[in-house]
Amino acid sequence: MKLLKIILIDDEIDSLENLQQKLTNFCADVEVVGICQEPETAAALIELHQPDVVFLDIEMPRLNGLKLLESIGHHDFEIVFVTAYNHYAIDAIRIKAFDYLTKPISISDLENCVQRLLTTINEKKKENNSLSAMPKDIRSNPFDKIAIPTMDGLEFVEITTILYIAAQSNYSKVYFNSQKEILVSKTLAEFEEVLKPYRFYRTHHSYLINMAYIQKYSKADGGMVILTNGKKVEISRRKKEDFLNQFLAIKL
Repeated sequence: MKLLKIILIDDEIDSLENLQQKLTNFCADVEVVGICQEPETAAALIELHQPDVVFLDIEMPRLNGLKLLESIGHHDFEIVFVTAYNHYAIDAIRIKAFDYLTKPISISDLENCVQRLLTTINEKKKENNSLSAMPKDIRSNPFDKIAIPTMDGLEFVEITTILYIAAQSNYSKVYFNSQKEILVSKTLAEFEEVLKPYRFYRTHHSYLINMAYIQKYSKADGGMVILTNGKKVEISRRKKEDFLNQFLAIKL
C-alpha cells in the first residue's frame, strides 16, 4: 500500500509544525510531502506534489482557505479543514470537505480522520484501476466490457450498451440503451479518458455520448444531437465544428 501523500497549509508556523509532528508520530502510512505558510503559493505546491489530502487552515490573511479552494477549482484530493473556529462547518459541508478538525487537534481525532482517509482513498484507487484497466480498441471485439464501481462491488457492462453519461457534480450517471441507470462516484473526465477510443464524445461539460446512438443533429438552440431514445443533448459552441467533423468522419 502506497503512503498517503499529505500537504499542510496554515499561516501559523507553530500550527504547521505541531500537525506535522503529530502525523509523523501517531499516524502510519502517511507522508507529509509539503508544508505551506503562504496561501498564495499553495496552488503551485499542490500542482507539484499532486497530494491525496490537503489539511487546510481557513482563517489566513490575504487569501483564506475557502477562497484558495475556489481559485483552484476542480480537484481530486480530499480536504480536511483545520481551524480554531467552529462557525465554518456549513462551508465545509457545502464544498464536501472530508473532515473538519478544530484546534488544538486531539491525537485521537487526527488518528480517526487519517484512518478513514486511508480507507476511502485506497478504495477510490482500486475503483480507478478497475475503470481504466481495459482493452483500447472496441472494433477488435464488440463485446468489450467496462467495470463500473457500485455500492457492493463492480458491475461489468458491455460498452456498446452505454447510451450516454451525464455529469452530476463529482459523480456521473451512466445511461444504458435498456433504460437502466447507474450513479457512479467517478467524474465525467475519468470516463472520457477511458471511453474516447470507443467513439464516445464530450459534446458539453455535462455530457459524454456514444456516437453510435446519434439519431439526428439539430441546429435548434445553438446545436444539439438527438439520441435514439429521444434524449436531446446540447453541443457547446466551441465543440460544434469539431463534433460535426467527427460525426461526418464516421463511415456508415
